[in-house]
Amino acid sequence: MAPVSEPSFTLVQLRYFEAAARHLSMTAAARELVVSQSAVSTAIAQLERELGVQLLLRHHARGLSLTTAGQAFHQRVLGFLAHGAELVEAARQAGTELVGPLTVGCFTTLAPFRLPGLLAEFEHRHPRAQVSVREGEHSALKAALRTGECEVALLYGYDLDDDIDRLVVDTAPPYALVGAGHRLAARPDGQVSLAELADEPLVLLDLPHSREYLQSVLRAAGVEPEVRHRTTGYETVRALVAHGHGFALLNQRPPADMTYAGERAVPLMLRDQVEPLEIVVAWIRGVRLTRRAQAFAELCERLYASRPG
Repeated sequence: MAPVSEPSFTLVQLRYFEAAARHLSMTAAARELVVSQSAVSTAIAQLERELGVQLLLRHHARGLSLTTAGQAFHQRVLGFLAHGAELVEAARQAGTELVGPLTVGCFTTLAPFRLPGLLAEFEHRHPRAQVSVREGEHSALKAALRTGECEVALLYGYDLDDDIDRLVVDTAPPYALVGAGHRLAARPDGQVSLAELADEPLVLLDLPHSREYLQSVLRAAGVEPEVRHRTTGYETVRALVAHGHGFALLNQRPPADMTYAGERAVPLMLRDQVEPLEIVVAWIRGVRLTRRAQAFAELCERLYASRPG
């Protein structure tokens, strides 16, 4: 019996497929890769013939969609291409220096507090690594991890699915925020119980998952205040509170109490027993991280572990 030949495909075909699968568009993939659309289409067709399976469904004037086999194969290809880049880096640098791109996702309200120092320290330690940032809310970052648009993401540890691994690097306990003229703002111990705010209006940070978490903290304390204002802007919440429109619950605390609008917003620690939010570095389970991504995760863990309090 004649031996069965193994499929023969190229790294170029895999790269073209990955770009098309990520964009769900031959045109967008060709634009990113700086090649013709026909080159992308031909390479993917050859790859499908070699594998004996259809990876993409072509929809006239409506782009592409992944088959079930294509979805599974795309996840494998992401890891394979990352390994290939790692081999190139290892050959060029003999493992002595991190070189090349790293795309990091970051939750939108964490970004202004966490990213500047992290990026400065990472670039100081690894000057030949090029870090780019994708900022977004929780579900967008999970999607970006799955499509390979970012390799790791810094976000809160809630609602992470089974296909996402994570490393806990810090915690962020919730606190109450009131205006400087509020009756509780001058508390000598700087503390308050949520029950003391039960009859006051709430200014809610209205981001997916964040709002559910913040409202769950209130409900656990038996408090369900009227929501006077909803906003997706962290600094807008602070400004509204500072101007007396209600109180808020937040997790990230800036070093200064002054808002953009020129009024003070006073943070009060909660006397209630509330579990802090975990801050994690997340990545897709089963995908081997590049050395750049590993170094970024380790730096997050090291920096936050060394912070006082």
